[in-house]
Amino acid sequence: MGKTYEGGAPLTEVVRSGFVEGVHRGSVVVLDAAGTTVAGAGDVTSPFFPRSSNKPMQAIGMLRAGLALTDPADVALVSASHAGEDFHLRRVGALLARAGLDESALHCPPDLPVSDEARTAVLRAGGGPTRTQMNCSGKHSGMLLTCLAAGWPLDGYWRPEHPLQQRLRDTVEEFTGERAEAVGVDGCGAPVLAVSLTGLAGAYLRLVSAEPGTVARTVADAMRAHPDLVGGTQADDSRLMRGVPGLLAKIGAEGVVAAAVPGVGAVALKIDDGAGRARMPVLVSALRRLGVDAPVLAEYAELPIFGGGLPVGAVRPLW
Repeated sequence: MGKTYEGGAPLTEVVRSGFVEGVHRGSVVVLDAAGTTVAGAGDVTSPFFPRSSNKPMQAIGMLRAGLALTDPADVALVSASHAGEDFHLRRVGALLARAGLDESALHCPPDLPVSDEARTAVLRAGGGPTRTQMNCSGKHSGMLLTCLAAGWPLDGYWRPEHPLQQRLRDTVEEFTGERAEAVGVDGCGAPVLAVSLTGLAGAYLRLVSAEPGTVARTVADAMRAHPDLVGGTQADDSRLMRGVPGLLAKIGAEGVVAAAVPGVGAVALKIDDGAGRARMPVLVSALRRLGVDAPVLAEYAELPIFGGGLPVGAVRPLW
């Protein structure tokens, strides 16, 4: 077995009533506009699974393989971890219908929406898990349409040996500048590729720095133009892209997020225990090191801890 992720440094502390009750460890890397590492903590060179933060590169691979999407909103959707809100589900359904498919063609497992409001609405209406509601259904719809465009079989489109997944692996390796050290099964059933935080940050910098008209720039522009499709109306990465001009951001499971601003730099981080609450304060700290600031960042600089329904502390960055 090759090199594996060694774990990180203390990045945030959890303070309740003035008492530190916990610490989240992790790793973070900050690159400047030239791609040079200017700050970091923990293990930023060993491979780990970026989970859904790999999706923009996978979308590039699909478009290069023949996926024809004339609406940038659809490009954003195939790059998304959507919240399962109505506008997400309608667009996924339209993508499938365009190819004469329905959700039975999707390999991603049935699930309820990620959005609390959308999930509650489904349950109140007597509904249950469906494949379309699963947050990766946009990506899987894109994969199916790519196979049809390229003349590849739909059967087993999610398997690592399928020509689609081989093409997507090549794209991830191209943009990260690294060989994928491991291939795992992501939560949606598709492959997830292990690269380093430095490679991931470099990939996002390449996306936002790409020349207009290139496929990479097409994906970056689509995500930034339609941030609510990438996550949801309340999703952290969507809110950041709405609030910070030029920012491209995508979260991943297990405490991962990557972000980049053209002409400024890029950040990638992982929280070791997978805690989503620790992710955003560290990202804000890292972006501010690059001179990026906006009102929305102040909302995430520290996240409140509640007691008895009232704020009694915060998750705040140590790094």
